[in-house]
Amino acid sequence: MTLSHLDEQGRAQMVDVSAKLDTERTAIAKGEITMQAETLALIRAGKIEKGEVFAVARVAGILAAKRTSELIPMCHPLLVTEIAVDFEILAEGTAAERARVGILGTAKNVGKTGVEMEALVAVTTAALTIYDMAKAVDRGMRIENVRLALKRGGKSGDIRLE
Repeated sequence: MTLSHLDEQGRAQMVDVSAKLDTERTAIAKGEITMQAETLALIRAGKIEKGEVFAVARVAGILAAKRTSELIPMCHPLLVTEIAVDFEILAEGTAAERARVGILGTAKNVGKTGVEMEALVAVTTAALTIYDMAKAVDRGMRIENVRLALKRGGKSGDIRLE
């Protein structure tokens, strides 16, 4: 198997995508953040001192996705045509079970390379923002299971990973 980000001497390089065709591309990433049930209740009630947690996390995820190439060294700067970040309460939590919030990041573009990294950065940054905003009440939150769920478009076509 050849890694496209390495040249013949094994040095890191940005892949030349100039010969590739522009195609419509979509990527969906998922992740979760777990927390105490009380923390989720405070977030939902709007009682976190730093503000509306999910709204700020959504904006942070979108902004980060737009700057992915500044964060990941070999990523191409892309004109992203859509970025969405959504949240779903997966478990309310109890005294015995932690609350879980699912995070879904979608990125789209028309270009020579895919938007998988943008979707992953959106999810990760949204999760980090939730952590940052609520850490004063719950330093035990955990960001877990960040992964690519779907890649659509390009030469390799559709790849569903879950």
